[in-house]
Amino acid sequence: METFIQQLINGLTLGSIYALVALGYTMVYGILGLINFAHGEVVMIGALTALAVVKPLVGVLPGPLVALIGLVVAALVCMVLGFIIERVAYRPLRNAPRLAPLITAIGVSIVLQQLAMIIWGRNYHPVPDLLPSAAHEIFGAQINDLQILIMVTAALTMAGLMLLVNQTRLGRAMRATSENQSIAALMGVDANRIISLTFVIGSALAALAGFLVSANYGVAHYSMGSLLGMKAFTAAVLGGIGNLGGAMLGGVLLGVIEALGAGYIGDLTGGVFGSNYQDVFAFFVLIIVLVFRPSGLMGEKVSERA
Repeated sequence: METFIQQLINGLTLGSIYALVALGYTMVYGILGLINFAHGEVVMIGALTALAVVKPLVGVLPGPLVALIGLVVAALVCMVLGFIIERVAYRPLRNAPRLAPLITAIGVSIVLQQLAMIIWGRNYHPVPDLLPSAAHEIFGAQINDLQILIMVTAALTMAGLMLLVNQTRLGRAMRATSENQSIAALMGVDANRIISLTFVIGSALAALAGFLVSANYGVAHYSMGSLLGMKAFTAAVLGGIGNLGGAMLGGVLLGVIEALGAGYIGDLTGGVFGSNYQDVFAFFVLIIVLVFRPSGLMGEKVSERA
């Protein structure tokens, strides 16, 4: 039982990070029907930017305040980056064949990764302990303050995003643009502005995820966004791409599946299929879900865009 609870805690922590990144994927897809494969690299930029800001301030200001400053600066940088990516890389190809923006997204991902390598180098960068990390015991398992913070932050972010989309004027404009850009424009909605704001909000979430994942693992690296982005995309598809609740559910499920798979299947196979193969469990479940429910667990039929 202790092992199960411990792996569940680990999975929920990891899944919360996946969910934050997946929200960025699903927001852009919901508006444009476009997979922004550069989103994982925006997460990486957020993590490394926050680290660059907090390093000189460690020991000068209280740890939580330093963390908050780093997060705010990282979010601002990623928001500007997201705006630029949409304007330069995606807007000119909005009416192009579907393959063109897909290739562009991959190209932007490679460019961002190489720029990060030039700026921050190839080395792994240790992240200082800025947030409380006291451990607490739950039925024999250990959970620390940082893990609690990650899960609570993900839940509050999801709730705030749902409130934004369903209860605000901006949210109504986003939903209208998602349904039909031409008709939304006739109703006075500036589609270009809404799409740019969607990228900006998604990039802010990416910065938050990058900050939390680097704090959780204690390290940041120029290539950290590649696998994380792919996992988050998998989570978005698992839950139902384009559905905010589905992205959150898919992220949490993916994290739990990885943790339980690595823990239990690893033990059953004598470590042959342990933590080094945890990615296999997640993608295997994804294949099963897509075979029986191609739209994902909470996916909806996508309406045709004029």
